Amino acid sequence: MNVIRRNIDIKKLLPHRAPMLMVSHMPYLDTASCETNFDISPQCIFLQNGKLTEAGLIENAAQSCGAIVAQSYAHRNESNEIVGQAIGFISAIKKIEITDLPVVNERIMTKGKLLSRFDDENFSLCTVESTTFRNGELIVACTFNFLIQAI
Repeated sequence: MNVIRRNIDIKKLLPHRAPMLMVSHMPYLDTASCETNFDISPQCIFLQNGKLTEAGLIENAAQSCGAIVAQSYAHRNESNEIVGQAIGFISAIKKIEITDLPVVNERIMTKGKLLSRFDDENFSLCTVESTTFRNGELIVACTFNFLIQAI
């Protein structure tokens, strides 16, 4: 069954916090895909000469896509809030194409899609595909392998 979630607080799924949190909003999440936004602030640690670096774009894509699998490690508490966090590790960047770097005060939108997943009792191995857009223009396309586990 595909559970659709809207306006998720990604901090309930992943351990990242400022200054490493690279997702500002998560308007959509289901069991196989996601959509996130990131507002690039002057305080972002992945800036160089006023532009978000390649490492920052990769971290944004990784956090966005990691939430797809991380949600399966979460549960609802007594207040019916989603709680529980998972940590993910990029085990391989299979493909990446970056055509432009966004600048401070721009918003990027990232879409993630789960391509494959293997679950063990202690972790999940998965392959995800990600695309990042600035003002509707594709600026990043990548495919990752992840290892994700509950913390």
